[in-house]
Amino acid sequence: MRIVVAGASGAIGKVLVPSLLARGHKVLGLVRSADGASRVAQSGAEPALVDALDQSMLLEPCRLFRPDAIVHQLTALPANTDLRDFDRVFAQTNLLRTKGTDNLLAACRDVGASRFVAQSFCGWPYARQGGPVKTEDDPLDPEPPKAFRRTLDALRYLESAVETARDIRSVNLRYGGLYGPGTSLSEGSEIVDQVRRRRLPIIGRGGGIWSFVHITDVARATVAAVESDITGTFNVVDDEPAPVARWLPELAKAVGAKPPFRIPAFLARLILPEHLFVMMTDVRGGSNAKFKRAFNWRPEFSTWRDGFRRGLG
Repeated sequence: MRIVVAGASGAIGKVLVPSLLARGHKVLGLVRSADGASRVAQSGAEPALVDALDQSMLLEPCRLFRPDAIVHQLTALPANTDLRDFDRVFAQTNLLRTKGTDNLLAACRDVGASRFVAQSFCGWPYARQGGPVKTEDDPLDPEPPKAFRRTLDALRYLESAVETARDIRSVNLRYGGLYGPGTSLSEGSEIVDQVRRRRLPIIGRGGGIWSFVHITDVARATVAAVESDITGTFNVVDDEPAPVARWLPELAKAVGAKPPFRIPAFLARLILPEHLFVMMTDVRGGSNAKFKRAFNWRPEFSTWRDGFRRGLG
């Protein structure tokens, strides 16, 4: 297949592009910087330097390449992010999830590509009601914390645009919390540094449920989705959704840190923004059962327990 990967030099793209090439596909990698273009070229793919928010600029290399499929992995996150101002941090990424999605779908139609795969997210977007682990049939949060609202609106927009593109065989992949080389949870990352300094505490009972997925499993799942005709929305996570109180001490152990401190919930409410309190105490995880059945996929790192020990990289 001839495949366009938008966001080819990002954390996922760096792993996805070589994976697609290894399967014999031809890849055009869309990037926004000269450094990104150089990395894509070194991987063996063809780079194109574009602004994904400029539709005419985006269309030109796609028309020359004539892809069979387009993969949407566009994000614009700084290396170190202060999640206290969540929507501000994600503002440019949210533009890529709205206008960027529209532009990529337009390019898909313009060049006659029949497959479209988009990156979404699984975890805090689910409604904080009912059981701890959610399926794709469960609703997203109708009343998210204020700091999440624009980002959740952008995710809803992306998924709706993809799901209603009836003329294209489209799929949304709701990735879990990414970890592994090149991600925000990797050896040398700010999060690992905070864990080593014991600056990432367990809040209250630590009941927030997180679903993780290793970056190599993300690439494998995305390749499977690109090569399939299956449509719909799917959680792409590992086999063990877990509360903060369970996974955070294991992460500390894996990076040679002392166990995390604990802060009473009543005190944390006074010092933390609402959305960070919710992430540590009340979010829901995601089930991967639907994706595993549909795509005959199994994560190499079936649990973060194994991944934190040998996969942070």
